[in-house]
Amino acid sequence: MDIKERVEWIKKVVADAHADGIVYGNSGGKDCSLVSILCKMACDNTVGIIMPCESSRNFGIDRDDALTVAAAYNIKNVQIDLTDVKKTFVSVMGDKLTEKGEQREKMAKININPRLRMITLYAYAQSHNMLVAGTGNRSEATMGYFTKWGDGAYDFNPIADLTATEIFAMLKELNCPEQIIKKAPSAGLFEGQTDEQEMGITYAEIDEYILKGTGTPENIEKIQSANKRTEHKRKPALTFKKV
Repeated sequence: MDIKERVEWIKKVVADAHADGIVYGNSGGKDCSLVSILCKMACDNTVGIIMPCESSRNFGIDRDDALTVAAAYNIKNVQIDLTDVKKTFVSVMGDKLTEKGEQREKMAKININPRLRMITLYAYAQSHNMLVAGTGNRSEATMGYFTKWGDGAYDFNPIADLTATEIFAMLKELNCPEQIIKKAPSAGLFEGQTDEQEMGITYAEIDEYILKGTGTPENIEKIQSANKRTEHKRKPALTFKKV
C-alpha cells in the first residue's frame, strides 16, 4: 500500500467515524513522524500531543524533534507535562508496586508512562471529537515491544504493516527532516534508553527475519522467543463464550 492509498484510507476512517480530526502522541521519533505526515495529508485537523514524563530527553531532544516535524508540515502541537501526574500516581500506589520484586516494580513503573499518555490522548480526542492514531510498526509488534493498553491502544494505525526499514524509506520519500531519520529509535521511557539496546537486537536484523525469514540462529531464536512470549499483547482481550 503506497502513500496515496494510505492517505485515502485515513480519510475514509475519519469520515466513517464522523470524526472532526485526528490526534496522536508526538515523541519526535520516526514512527510518529510518519503517522503525523500521513494524517495531515488526509485531514487538516491533525494534532500532535507532546507528553513529557520524567525523562530529561522528553523535555530536550524529543520535544525539539517533535516541534521540528510539526513546523515542517504545519501540524498543530500541544504539550501536556505528565511528570507530576506520574509522581502522584506512584505515590498513591505506594508499596503496592513493590510486592513481587524489584524488576517487576521497575517495569510496572516504566509502563505507567505510556498508559498515562494513552489516557491523555483519549481524553483530548473525546473532548474534540477526534480519533486516536496509533504509531507502532510491524517490527515492534513482532517483538511485542510496546505497552499493552499504552501505546498499543488506538482507534486506527496507518503504519502497522510497515517494518522499521520500510518506515525509514517512506520518511525519505516524504522529505522528513534528516535529524529524524538518523535518530536512534527510543521510547524515551528512561535515561539512555534505546529500542535496539533494550531488545538486544537491531531493527535491521528483525526486519531481515520478517521480510526474508533469514538471520543468524541466535537472532531467529531471539525474535521467535520474544514473539511467543508477547503473543497476548497482539490478541484481543479474552472473553468467555459458552460452548
